[in-house]
Amino acid sequence: MTTSRQALIRYAARNNAEWCAAMCRAHGVAGEFGAEAWAAAVRTPLYYPDAVTLEPETGGDTLVARIDTASPGASVKDSFADQELAAAGFQVLFEAQWVHRPAGAPTASSALVWDVVGDSDTLRAWALAWDDGAGDADLFRDGLLADPGTFVISGRSADGRVVAGAVATRSEQVVGVSNVFGPPHAAWPLVLHALGELFPTLPVVGYEQGDDLRVALRHGFEPIGPLRVWTHRG
Repeated sequence: MTTSRQALIRYAARNNAEWCAAMCRAHGVAGEFGAEAWAAAVRTPLYYPDAVTLEPETGGDTLVARIDTASPGASVKDSFADQELAAAGFQVLFEAQWVHRPAGAPTASSALVWDVVGDSDTLRAWALAWDDGAGDADLFRDGLLADPGTFVISGRSADGRVVAGAVATRSEQVVGVSNVFGPPHAAWPLVLHALGELFPTLPVVGYEQGDDLRVALRHGFEPIGPLRVWTHRG
């Protein structure tokens, strides 16, 4: 590996914060990047953190002061798993691993046809497939289509149905992948093939946990460091 693990984690954390910021903008929520963290002063969309640390040993009190802990559900993505936020009323929601896959790594073939979503109707079809009946498809709004760093990747079966996909977020040093859905044996080859075509010179980063982590490792990723997500108890 030509780039140190610590640098890769920094790149991954920044990339993930950029994706969170894009999702927030699509919902009319403004976030702000600082030297040590990205944060939004008002509550962010469902499943998205109110702050993401960008450097290790970020000051927890300063970070918490930048977000709305008075509203239910406030959360912090602790990118280096080094925060202690219990005294501020937080508890650990989950732990995960940042993962990395080198640029140019070989990918398995896929029987699915991929493209990048480019219009609101196609985004809606993608969101409904991603949601799989849970009722959260409205999370993905049309503002994402105009974001220059966001690429919604769709995988279609022979009959034209969206059956797999992901979101790619392009940064200067890496491309981040999130929201992967579909049968794992079909989704990851489809997504990795698309990323190789779109961003052939960029390493791929993201984070996973549990069974999803084991699947990612089988598709050529390696773990590079832990992260935590904290949620406010109030």
